[in-house]
Amino acid sequence: MEELYKEGKIRGIGISNFQPDRVMDMIVFNEVVSAVNQIETHPFNQHIETQKFLIENKVQIESWGPFAEGRNDIFKNELLASIGIKYNKFIEQVILRWLTQRGVVVIPKSVRKERIIENFNIFEFKLSAEDMEAIATLDTGKRQFFDNRDSAIVKWLGGRK
Repeated sequence: MEELYKEGKIRGIGISNFQPDRVMDMIVFNEVVSAVNQIETHPFNQHIETQKFLIENKVQIESWGPFAEGRNDIFKNELLASIGIKYNKFIEQVILRWLTQRGVVVIPKSVRKERIIENFNIFEFKLSAEDMEAIATLDTGKRQFFDNRDSAIVKWLGGRK
């Protein structure tokens, strides 16, 4: 990948699900620092400290699973709903705005035209500091999906029995 980068055939190298220690391994043992680290980031798993680490090391955090795939009834969350009402926005828009306002890159998946338009309409409002702090209280620090640090999960993902 570094050769392709140096030849100008690619503009960046990205990683996914790397914890800070593994990111540092990549930085120390490679010439090109990864441009982005895509990790599970949503209101229930906010990665505040990981984001600080990534910023310090010039690696952009990108959210995968920004809506936690609906887990923990995220689309019925009272706090997010009340913030949405305040701005006349849907919960999904509040989440996307919150991530964007934190400096987290987010590329939400949608195939429906109306949802894509709603996703773009997050730039017409800004969450207050109080709203940002309120959303911060939702952080459980726990993944809603699998833990790629669990050797049994890694074995399963790798198709090994």
